[in-house]
Amino acid sequence: MAVQKASKKPTKASRLKQTPTKSDSNFKMVAPKPSNFSEEQEFKAYRDMLDIRRFEEKAGQLYGMGVIGGFCHLYIGQEAVVTGMQTALKEGDQVITAYRDHGHMLACGMDAKGVMAELTGREGGYSRGKGGSMHMFSKEKNFYGGHGIVGAQVSLGTGLGFANWYRDNDNVSLAYFGDGASNQGQVYECFNMASLWKLPVIFIIENNRYAMGTAVSRASALTDFSQRGASFNIPGMQVDGMDVRAVAAAAEAAVAYCRDGNGPIILEMQTYRYRGHSMSDPAKYRTKDEVQKMRAESDPIEQVKQRLLESGLADEDKLKAIDKEVRAIVAEAADFAQTSPEPAEAELYTDILK
Repeated sequence: MAVQKASKKPTKASRLKQTPTKSDSNFKMVAPKPSNFSEEQEFKAYRDMLDIRRFEEKAGQLYGMGVIGGFCHLYIGQEAVVTGMQTALKEGDQVITAYRDHGHMLACGMDAKGVMAELTGREGGYSRGKGGSMHMFSKEKNFYGGHGIVGAQVSLGTGLGFANWYRDNDNVSLAYFGDGASNQGQVYECFNMASLWKLPVIFIIENNRYAMGTAVSRASALTDFSQRGASFNIPGMQVDGMDVRAVAAAAEAAVAYCRDGNGPIILEMQTYRYRGHSMSDPAKYRTKDEVQKMRAESDPIEQVKQRLLESGLADEDKLKAIDKEVRAIVAEAADFAQTSPEPAEAELYTDILK
């Protein structure tokens, strides 16, 4: 049966410098200037990104010790993307992503103990120890997973957007995926459907430059990922994904664009991961100097730290105290993850779609 729904008249998104129409030849938007964070926002961004960084460092340590098995993809270096995007969301907006997902879970407000326990395959995990690193969900926090199949979450994220459009509930769906997944065919099917029906979906391409281990320039004919939706009349913008303020400004503009009924938008987050694709990847396809240069010049946490220090809002002692608090929370999560019981054998037969 065909779906029928009264169309909503699009209104101009005032926060965007350019609102393309179907007659435009160029669908590239100019990213807004980075937001001016208040003192509270600076500290929150620092704390939230540090939460992700320390959690991931501990996860990497536990993986090396054999406590965490299977696959494990760390988000170290990319913390500003999800932290900045969350600043523009409201209750009811949904998030879905790929397998590099621990940072997204924490940013959505999921408990560190439950996330870490899932990594160790314990009963106290978000998927009761049966999902592991790549497959955790929280309906309460509107987080619809980590997904292990490359690009699969884009289809599901578009489906979430369709549900919002059909219910006319003013919610926006955020579908995160990487530069490698951007070459998957299902992604373009989703672009077409989302544009055709003007679905409120923000497609967020986390371009960390290497996909699994192949440089973007060697795998993609069009390396400006913000333009990937041009043939579907989907505008896009490139964003400095290492600057949380730049991400926050782009997030506000994109969310406003979607809520105003204009349909989907693409945000290419130009970011960088410090570790390998997964814990089993030695990352020999790039030099140590390249990674060190990114850390020294563009680290998202260090940028906020320097602003706090230079503005006099904090001194080294205050920032060390915050770091100590974060490390204590992560240590508690690690202890919980190792002491929580393993799932009972009967759990093998629960949560199965029959």
